[in-house]
Amino acid sequence: MLANARRERYARLMALRYFDSPVGRLALEADGEALTSVRWAGDDEQPAPGGKSSPVLEEAMRQLDRYFAGRLRLFDLPLAGRGTPFQKRVWSMMSDIPFGATATYGGMAMALGSGARAVGTACGRNPLPIVVPCHRVLGSGGAIGGFSGGSGLPTKRQLLALEGVVLL
Repeated sequence: MLANARRERYARLMALRYFDSPVGRLALEADGEALTSVRWAGDDEQPAPGGKSSPVLEEAMRQLDRYFAGRLRLFDLPLAGRGTPFQKRVWSMMSDIPFGATATYGGMAMALGSGARAVGTACGRNPLPIVVPCHRVLGSGGAIGGFSGGSGLPTKRQLLALEGVVLL
């Protein structure tokens, strides 16, 4: 019973907005002053009547709109993705990959003193895809690797193409 009460209290603090993007309908969530989640929304998801928004969600939508129009290369939003300390280190490193550039799981793993598989797992658990650009991380030799968002690899290819990255 206490867990449910906590969940209800937490849900009241969350703000949610939907954004129709070229890679599918995104659900943006914020808790207070920070963006906490970007996820692909299910087909049957509908905004709740009287649903909450927030200034950070409005700004996230504005920046996503500019990103998909090719007018934004770097997101500037307060972020609060939930994860382990290692995952947060990986996400921070991904955030440093410039627009139109890529990194590899192995290269990131070497820089972090970890394994490529652990980096790949952290990429797959990124709660803020697109904003924290996990799509810019490739396998060794430029192999596309994986992608857990949207339609999977076609979505990753679409995001990379938007940034001018040509995969062989």
